[in-house]
Amino acid sequence: MYRQTDFDIATAVSAISAAPDPKAGSRIFRKAIAAFNIDTFACGEVDLTALERTVFYAVGWPDAFRKVYVEAGLLQRDPLLESLKEHPAPLTWSELRKDQKLLAFGSKVWRVFGENGWTEGFAVPIPRGNERFGLVSMASRRRVFRDDEKSLLAMLSYCFHERLRNLAPEHGFAIPPVGLTKREIDALRLIARGATDRDIAHKLGISPSTAHEYFEKAKRKLKVSTRAEAVAIAVSLAIVAP
Repeated sequence: MYRQTDFDIATAVSAISAAPDPKAGSRIFRKAIAAFNIDTFACGEVDLTALERTVFYAVGWPDAFRKVYVEAGLLQRDPLLESLKEHPAPLTWSELRKDQKLLAFGSKVWRVFGENGWTEGFAVPIPRGNERFGLVSMASRRRVFRDDEKSLLAMLSYCFHERLRNLAPEHGFAIPPVGLTKREIDALRLIARGATDRDIAHKLGISPSTAHEYFEKAKRKLKVSTRAEAVAIAVSLAIVAP
C-alpha cells in the first residue's frame, strides 16, 4: 500500500487551502485519503441538542447510502455522534466498538456499514462548545489505522473542514441544511447583517410580507423563536457567514 508522507499531506493541505469551491476541495481531499485506502467521507457540522440541524458541506457517500442515512433515520442512531458527548476527539470505528453501549445503540448503522463493505472508519470532531461540533467522517474497507496515519488524516481533515466551512455559505451545501430553501438562507444571511423585512424585500425583489414568511419558515426549521437565536444558530453551523 502506498504510504502518504508529511510532504504529500502538506501538498494536499496547500491545495485544499486554495480550493475555489467545495467541489474542488472535495476532489483534492478524496484523492489524498484514497492513498490510505479510504473509500468515502462526509464533512459538516452537528448539533447534538438537535440532530436535525446537521449541516453537510460535502458528502462523498454512494447515493444509496446517503438516502438511507438521511431519510431512514440513521442519523439519530449513529454511534459516532452519540460518542461525541463523552469523547470529542479523533477516533476509529474499532475504538467505538469497544463500548458495548455504542455497539448496541448503533446496531442498525453498523449493519448498513457492513452491507456497503466498510470495515473501519476514522472520524475527526472539532468541538465548538454547547454540544456543537465540526466533523469529518471517513469509511474504508481496511482493518486498522496506524497512529501515524491517524495523525496525518486528522491534520488533513482539520484543513479540509475549515476550507469548506468558509466556502459553503457562498457556494451551497451538499444537502440543504434542515431543509432550508435558497430563499430562506438568503433571508437568514441578510438578517444576520442587520436587514429588516423591508430591506430583504428590496434585496430579493419580493414583498415585505413574503420576506417575513421566508424568515418565519427558517425559524421553524431551525427550531428557534427569535431572530437573535436564528442568526446565532445559522452562524454557528456556517449556514451563513459571520
